[in-house]
Amino acid sequence: MTARSRTDRMMGLGTRLALAALLGMPAATPVAFAGGLTDVAGLKVGHHTLDERPTGCTVVLAGPEGAVAGVDIRGGAPGTREIALLDPVNHVQKAHAVVLSGGSAFGLDSATGVVRYLEEHDIGYETRVAKVPIVPAAILFDLGVGGKPHIRPGADCGYAAAKAASDGPVAEGNIGAGTGATVGKMGGPGRNMKAGIGTASITLPDGLVVAALVAVNAVGDIIDPATGKVVAGVRGEDGKGLADARTLLRSGNLGRRRSPPPQENTTIGVVATNAALTQVEAKKMAMMAHDGYARAISPSHLPSDGDLIFSLATGTFAGEANLTVIGALAAEAMADAIVRAATQATSLEGIVAVRDLQPAQD
Repeated sequence: MTARSRTDRMMGLGTRLALAALLGMPAATPVAFAGGLTDVAGLKVGHHTLDERPTGCTVVLAGPEGAVAGVDIRGGAPGTREIALLDPVNHVQKAHAVVLSGGSAFGLDSATGVVRYLEEHDIGYETRVAKVPIVPAAILFDLGVGGKPHIRPGADCGYAAAKAASDGPVAEGNIGAGTGATVGKMGGPGRNMKAGIGTASITLPDGLVVAALVAVNAVGDIIDPATGKVVAGVRGEDGKGLADARTLLRSGNLGRRRSPPPQENTTIGVVATNAALTQVEAKKMAMMAHDGYARAISPSHLPSDGDLIFSLATGTFAGEANLTVIGALAAEAMADAIVRAATQATSLEGIVAVRDLQPAQD
């Protein structure tokens, strides 16, 4: 697959038939897989990567009017900001930006810089005395990469990412929040692999767009749902080839390890659509998108990670919003984005990426 086009990727037969039936289309109707989150009109994405240590942050700007926003958290140890606002029972319905950051809880400061940038551009929730930017944020743990845990994204990082945001093609791999991201940590130190940021989108013939952006920092392996094969993850004991975390789990050997595998992880992402959704529907889209995590990360949603997905709905699509279709496509796009986060990453700090992985010895 090329970096900017996946039109030759085949959606799973069952999914394709189900979606075609829901839309009243022939099963052979072409569905375009191309681009990324910025295929949703009105969204901009910006990254900022620190030079001192492999870490950074990624910002999604939702435009002056914001976008209806939701969130769904499945991990047991999330690091977040402004999440309560996204509960549909609360008053605020829209977010003006979403921040994904490295640096563990310290990285939540990145959102402060985005708030400052939006305030300077007169963007925010209207109150009697000021416009208040609504900027939910989530973080992943990458403090162990690069040997300088005191260096992590702050307000300046968030401001720079917001300033760099554009509606053009989204950079992937070792950039922004994905700079220090790794996968395959179930085998213990020295057997993990590099991952990063990935993005994907799906456009239906009627103009409906559903897209995903994700920073993949998982304990588990990355699985390509189209083939069922491991793309990246736990390497063999000789550091070559892929051990397959599913096989390790079934063997029972992981439960008898003298020292447990690293616990600090978390995969954080955003799904977006140009459809008009209520905040309840936006949350359901985020919930359904977690199926993409389950398909492409094995295992996922662990007690000690903070796996979560934000959702944004811009409402520029003139057609009818079919939530079943939108949620199903969100899971598809998220799974695609997760695979790309692994395949577009490059080796860093002695952590090998899939493009440099040597085959296992016979």
